[in-house]
Amino acid sequence: MTPEHFQTWFNQDTFLTIVAATTAFILLFLVTRNIIARGIIHLAARTQTKVDDILVKHLKPLRIAWLAPFIAIYLLANLLPDYQSYIEKGSLFFILWITAVTLSSLLTALNEIYESRPNFKGVSIQGYLDIAKILIMAVALILSVSLLSGQSPVVLLTGLGAITAVLLLVFQDTILSLVASVQINSMDLIKEGDWIDVPSFGADGDVLNISLHTIKVQNFDMTTTVIPTHKMMEVAYKNWRGMRDAGGRRIQRPIRVDMTSMKICDDTMLKELGKIDLIHDHLVKRAKEIKEYQVKHADHYDSPLDGPQITNTELFRVYIESYLQSRDDIHHSGLPFLIRSLEPTPTGLPIEIYVFTKSTKWEEYEAIQSDIFDHLLAAAGHFGLRVFQEPTGMDFAQFAQNTRKLT
Repeated sequence: MTPEHFQTWFNQDTFLTIVAATTAFILLFLVTRNIIARGIIHLAARTQTKVDDILVKHLKPLRIAWLAPFIAIYLLANLLPDYQSYIEKGSLFFILWITAVTLSSLLTALNEIYESRPNFKGVSIQGYLDIAKILIMAVALILSVSLLSGQSPVVLLTGLGAITAVLLLVFQDTILSLVASVQINSMDLIKEGDWIDVPSFGADGDVLNISLHTIKVQNFDMTTTVIPTHKMMEVAYKNWRGMRDAGGRRIQRPIRVDMTSMKICDDTMLKELGKIDLIHDHLVKRAKEIKEYQVKHADHYDSPLDGPQITNTELFRVYIESYLQSRDDIHHSGLPFLIRSLEPTPTGLPIEIYVFTKSTKWEEYEAIQSDIFDHLLAAAGHFGLRVFQEPTGMDFAQFAQNTRKLT
């Protein structure tokens, strides 16, 4: 039989035509879905590369399989001339939206492939891909309205000019987020993987994802904070990436010395402290300078305050510097290294340590810092220094007991 005979036969029996067409479409769908689509999924699972797995996960071949029967319906719509227009519009509508969703999923897959590369530096492109997704959906929406209404897409686009102000109001956040995304990427302000601190949003942790509308941050307490992208250009925040890139994390903490324990070292104390290897050379040098001064001014030198002397706080500062210089986990050059006395306060004389650890990992940094201050707080007593501490109940009890003994 020729195609013309089939056309005549189908035109004579509409019900038979519908049954035959439906059966053919179902068979086509089953073949496409269960053989071709599942075959693609099976092949992707057997390969070593992860790219095809990502594509399969997002493109969903089982969903794309619906295109085959709808394309067939569109091509064979002329078998039912009375309903041809409706069938073509309906099939084109489904073809359009399956294609739009597939293209959107493809962009998602491309973003995941991009971020899974070994040389990924944290520069996100998701914001731009989100814009492309919005454009795809906008085009699909315009074409759908055009298809169902029978109007030209150009006519619909012309009519959009009258509601531009409304669209700007509706998409205000999207426009602001787009501008912010461009600024963030062009000025390299934030990357995925950066540690940021945004006090106004209570965020303090690593950036998990940067999309068009939101920046997702996983805080160190394992909670998640979502920040509108455009808000990042309006609020103050701190990015710790520079610390990681520099390879050093700052320790800036004072030891507060009780000023009543400060004194000029006598010969006995100098002799005892001279046994400490870390300050021995400095002590010999300073003692020589003082001796030379005393000889030079022997005619009027009759008081410890007539010339330079060595204090226990000076030796403690020298000891701190030498001790930190002896540690391999502290930067000795290239980054600031400073031991200094700050302005006296009601809580004592702050001797501040301002150095950088070689490790930027939180756990290692805290361990290094704790080890340093445990040692220095215990060492202060060897220099005749007391570390300032607010009086406790035990102190008052001891004071009361001593008072009773005196009375």
